[in-house]
Amino acid sequence: MPPMENMRKWLRPLLLLMAAVFLVLGLFLPIIRFERLYFFSDAPSLVGLVSGLFLEGNVALSLLVGLFSIVFPVAKLVGLAVQLSGKAAEAGLFRRAMPHLSKWSMMDVMLVAIVVFAAKSSGLATAMTQPGLWFYAASTAIAGLLSSLIRSGPKEPYDGKRSN
Repeated sequence: MPPMENMRKWLRPLLLLMAAVFLVLGLFLPIIRFERLYFFSDAPSLVGLVSGLFLEGNVALSLLVGLFSIVFPVAKLVGLAVQLSGKAAEAGLFRRAMPHLSKWSMMDVMLVAIVVFAAKSSGLATAMTQPGLWFYAASTAIAGLLSSLIRSGPKEPYDGKRSN
């Protein structure tokens, strides 16, 4: 087996595992820390934010954020896992759905960046990004890379003959 093909064989599952671990860390670690009046601080995780919205009665917003922040990224990783496993029927469904899931991948990272900017510019609170946001962003980037590696697929070995 050529060295490049050998690397591809273990690289894709490794990237999938890293994306999944980083996603879990990104969902449960704090994503942002707000400090108000030097005494009060709050550092919610993405899961904590969604459940907090739900408990406060913002059900529609909670469902929307949960869908884009949790369900879509998990579905994308499941789709990548199915594609890597090579199950033809399921892989076709996920291959068609993947571009639609990918379009929303970085939306949460962008929204948190906007919240940090708004909090800093308003002067009401100091906002700082936390490790959860970085793990979430890394998971999204790795999943995007893995998606393109899967799309490119294994290349046919060159047999020395030209096709015309």
